[in-house]
Order: sequence, then C-alpha cells, then structure tokens
Amino acid sequence: MSLEENLDRVVARYEELQALVSSHDSPGSNDYTEKLKEISDLQPIVDSIQALRAARQERDEAKAMMDDPDSDAEMRELAEEEYYRLRDRCEELEHDVQMRLVPRDKDDDKNAILEVRAGTGGQEAALFAAELFRMYQRYASEQGWTVEVLSWQEADQGGAKEVSALVKGRGVFAKLKYESGVHRVQRVPQTESQGRIHTSAATVAVLPEAEDVDVEIEDKDLRIDTFRSQGAGGQHVNTTDSAVRITHIPTGVVVSCQDNKSQHKNRARAMQVLRARLYDAERQKLEQARADDRKSQIGSGDRSERIRTYNFPQGRVTDHRIGLTLYQLEKVISGEGLDQVIDPLISEDQAAKLAELQ
Repeated sequence: MSLEENLDRVVARYEELQALVSSHDSPGSNDYTEKLKEISDLQPIVDSIQALRAARQERDEAKAMMDDPDSDAEMRELAEEEYYRLRDRCEELEHDVQMRLVPRDKDDDKNAILEVRAGTGGQEAALFAAELFRMYQRYASEQGWTVEVLSWQEADQGGAKEVSALVKGRGVFAKLKYESGVHRVQRVPQTESQGRIHTSAATVAVLPEAEDVDVEIEDKDLRIDTFRSQGAGGQHVNTTDSAVRITHIPTGVVVSCQDNKSQHKNRARAMQVLRARLYDAERQKLEQARADDRKSQIGSGDRSERIRTYNFPQGRVTDHRIGLTLYQLEKVISGEGLDQVIDPLISEDQAAKLAELQ
C-alpha cells in the first residue's frame, strides 16, 4: 500500500468513527468509549495529514506562480523563495506522518515487570546481575519512574541469583522492552589473582504488567505452596511459612516470592508476576515479535545468546542487534547513559516497521 493510500485509509477511518459516535445510541457504553479512544489515537495522525496536504497545496501554488510567464520578476522571485521553503516543509511533514503511521505496540504505555537472572559464570554472574539491576534502578530514577522490588534471591557470596521488580511510570515498557535478552560481561573478577579476563552472563526479561482483564487465571489451575523464607547461606529470614510458591498447572510456570513477612503480600506479588508471564507468553504468540515465548528472553544464560556485551577493560558497550558500539561503559552501566543504547534501538525498530509500510 502506497503512502497516499495509507493516508486516505486513516482519514476515512477517522471520519467513519466520528459519524458512528455522533449517531451512537448508547453513550457511555464500552463500544462508545472504545470508539472515542480510537478517535483520540487517530487525531494527531489526522492533524499531521491535514497539515501535510495543506503545505503541499501551498507548495504547488507557489510553483505555479514561479513558472507563470505572466508574473513579474519580483513576484516570481518571491514565489521561488516560498516554493523552496514549502518543499522542505513538506519533506519534514511527510516524515512526521510516516512515523505516526508506524504501528504502535498496544502495551507501550504499560508498566513493566523487570526480571534479571544470573546466567553462566558462577559468582561473577551473580554480581553482574545485581549490577545490571542497579543500572535499571538508576535509569528508572532518571526517567522519573518508580521501582518496587518484588523478589530478590541473593547469591551465597553476594550479588543476585534472580531479581524481579515492578517498574511504574510513563512509557516504561516502550523503552525497557528492548532490554530483554542475554547480557554478557567481560572483566577481571576481584578474586582473579592472575589478572585474567572472565566472561559471564546475566539474562533480562521485560514483561508488560498485566491487569486482571488482560489474562484470565482460574483458581483450579493454580497450585499454591507455602514454605519458610530463607536467605543466602540457608539463614532463615523469619520463622513462619510466609513464602509463597505458585504453580500454573496448564503451563508449568512457577513463581516464588518470599521477600515480605506477610504471606498475603507475597501471594499478591507472586500472582502479579505470574499474570505478567502468562500475558507475555500469549503476546509473543499473537504478535510473533520473537521466535519463541518468553524463554527467548530469559534463555539459558548461555553466552552464545548474547544481545549486548559490556567489556570493562576496553570501556566498551556493544549491542549486537544493531552493531552499535560505545566507549562509554561507565556512563551506560551507571544508568545515566543507557538512553544512548535504547534510543538507537527504538529508531532501528521504527525504521524497520516503516519500511514494511512502503
């Protein structure tokens, strides 16, 4: 479908919705509300289309005057200046319209469940997983988001075996979704006496937070176990069975939470994570955004699955999906410079989607 055909399609749908809303016999119904929302979503695109078409008309009028032999020299000169100005303006507006036509991920406005898990590399992988999580915490702070830790499984000698958190704010999933995958670190561990560089991995999964209406979970499909919370080294966090493990029987998905002393709160948090995992698995199937379900995000922690490498001796960060290399590792790992990686990923994704429209 050509650009003009796409523009006509959008405008036609917008006008159709306006007619349906104006003649709707049940204002306040779900159908009415959904149509109003679609009109609101289309309004910026329609405004841009109207601006583009108005600028094109003015450009063509200026061109006609510029080429009119009956116009005096001064008028043709003014028309020429106006034509070139409008030509550039039309190019800008056309690009804006094209970007607005790129299909938008319906989950982009959702909060996100962030999971970071130590992969290959033993203790160094656990330390790196904790470091990655702190990177996301600081990045979230820079963005004005909030981070609520849902569970933290500490490794025996420090670091984290696995961390999950709820990240809340505007556009959280739209940005963090590009972080899903295996992250590899290359550096000399503090315990390395020979100065040799070791390679370890941690895996990141970013799941859109799911509401009750997004995924249906029946009580009969759940097995809920309680157990005594334990910390690193086997030390008991408390002496009551406050930890909760929920198994979704149809899929085999298991979620545990033990961070809170309240069994009720641990159960609520575990259900929140379970809901997000089930929703994300269905999302992957429907949108075919990845080759597999969320296992393609968490993976096995194997180094061959890497999406990004953090090389400390060289101060280098490389994102292998788009071939981006930055020699600003400290800035990125601090969270302050993470946008320098995420923004190019967003642009690349938008460009690919835009190419599909043409």
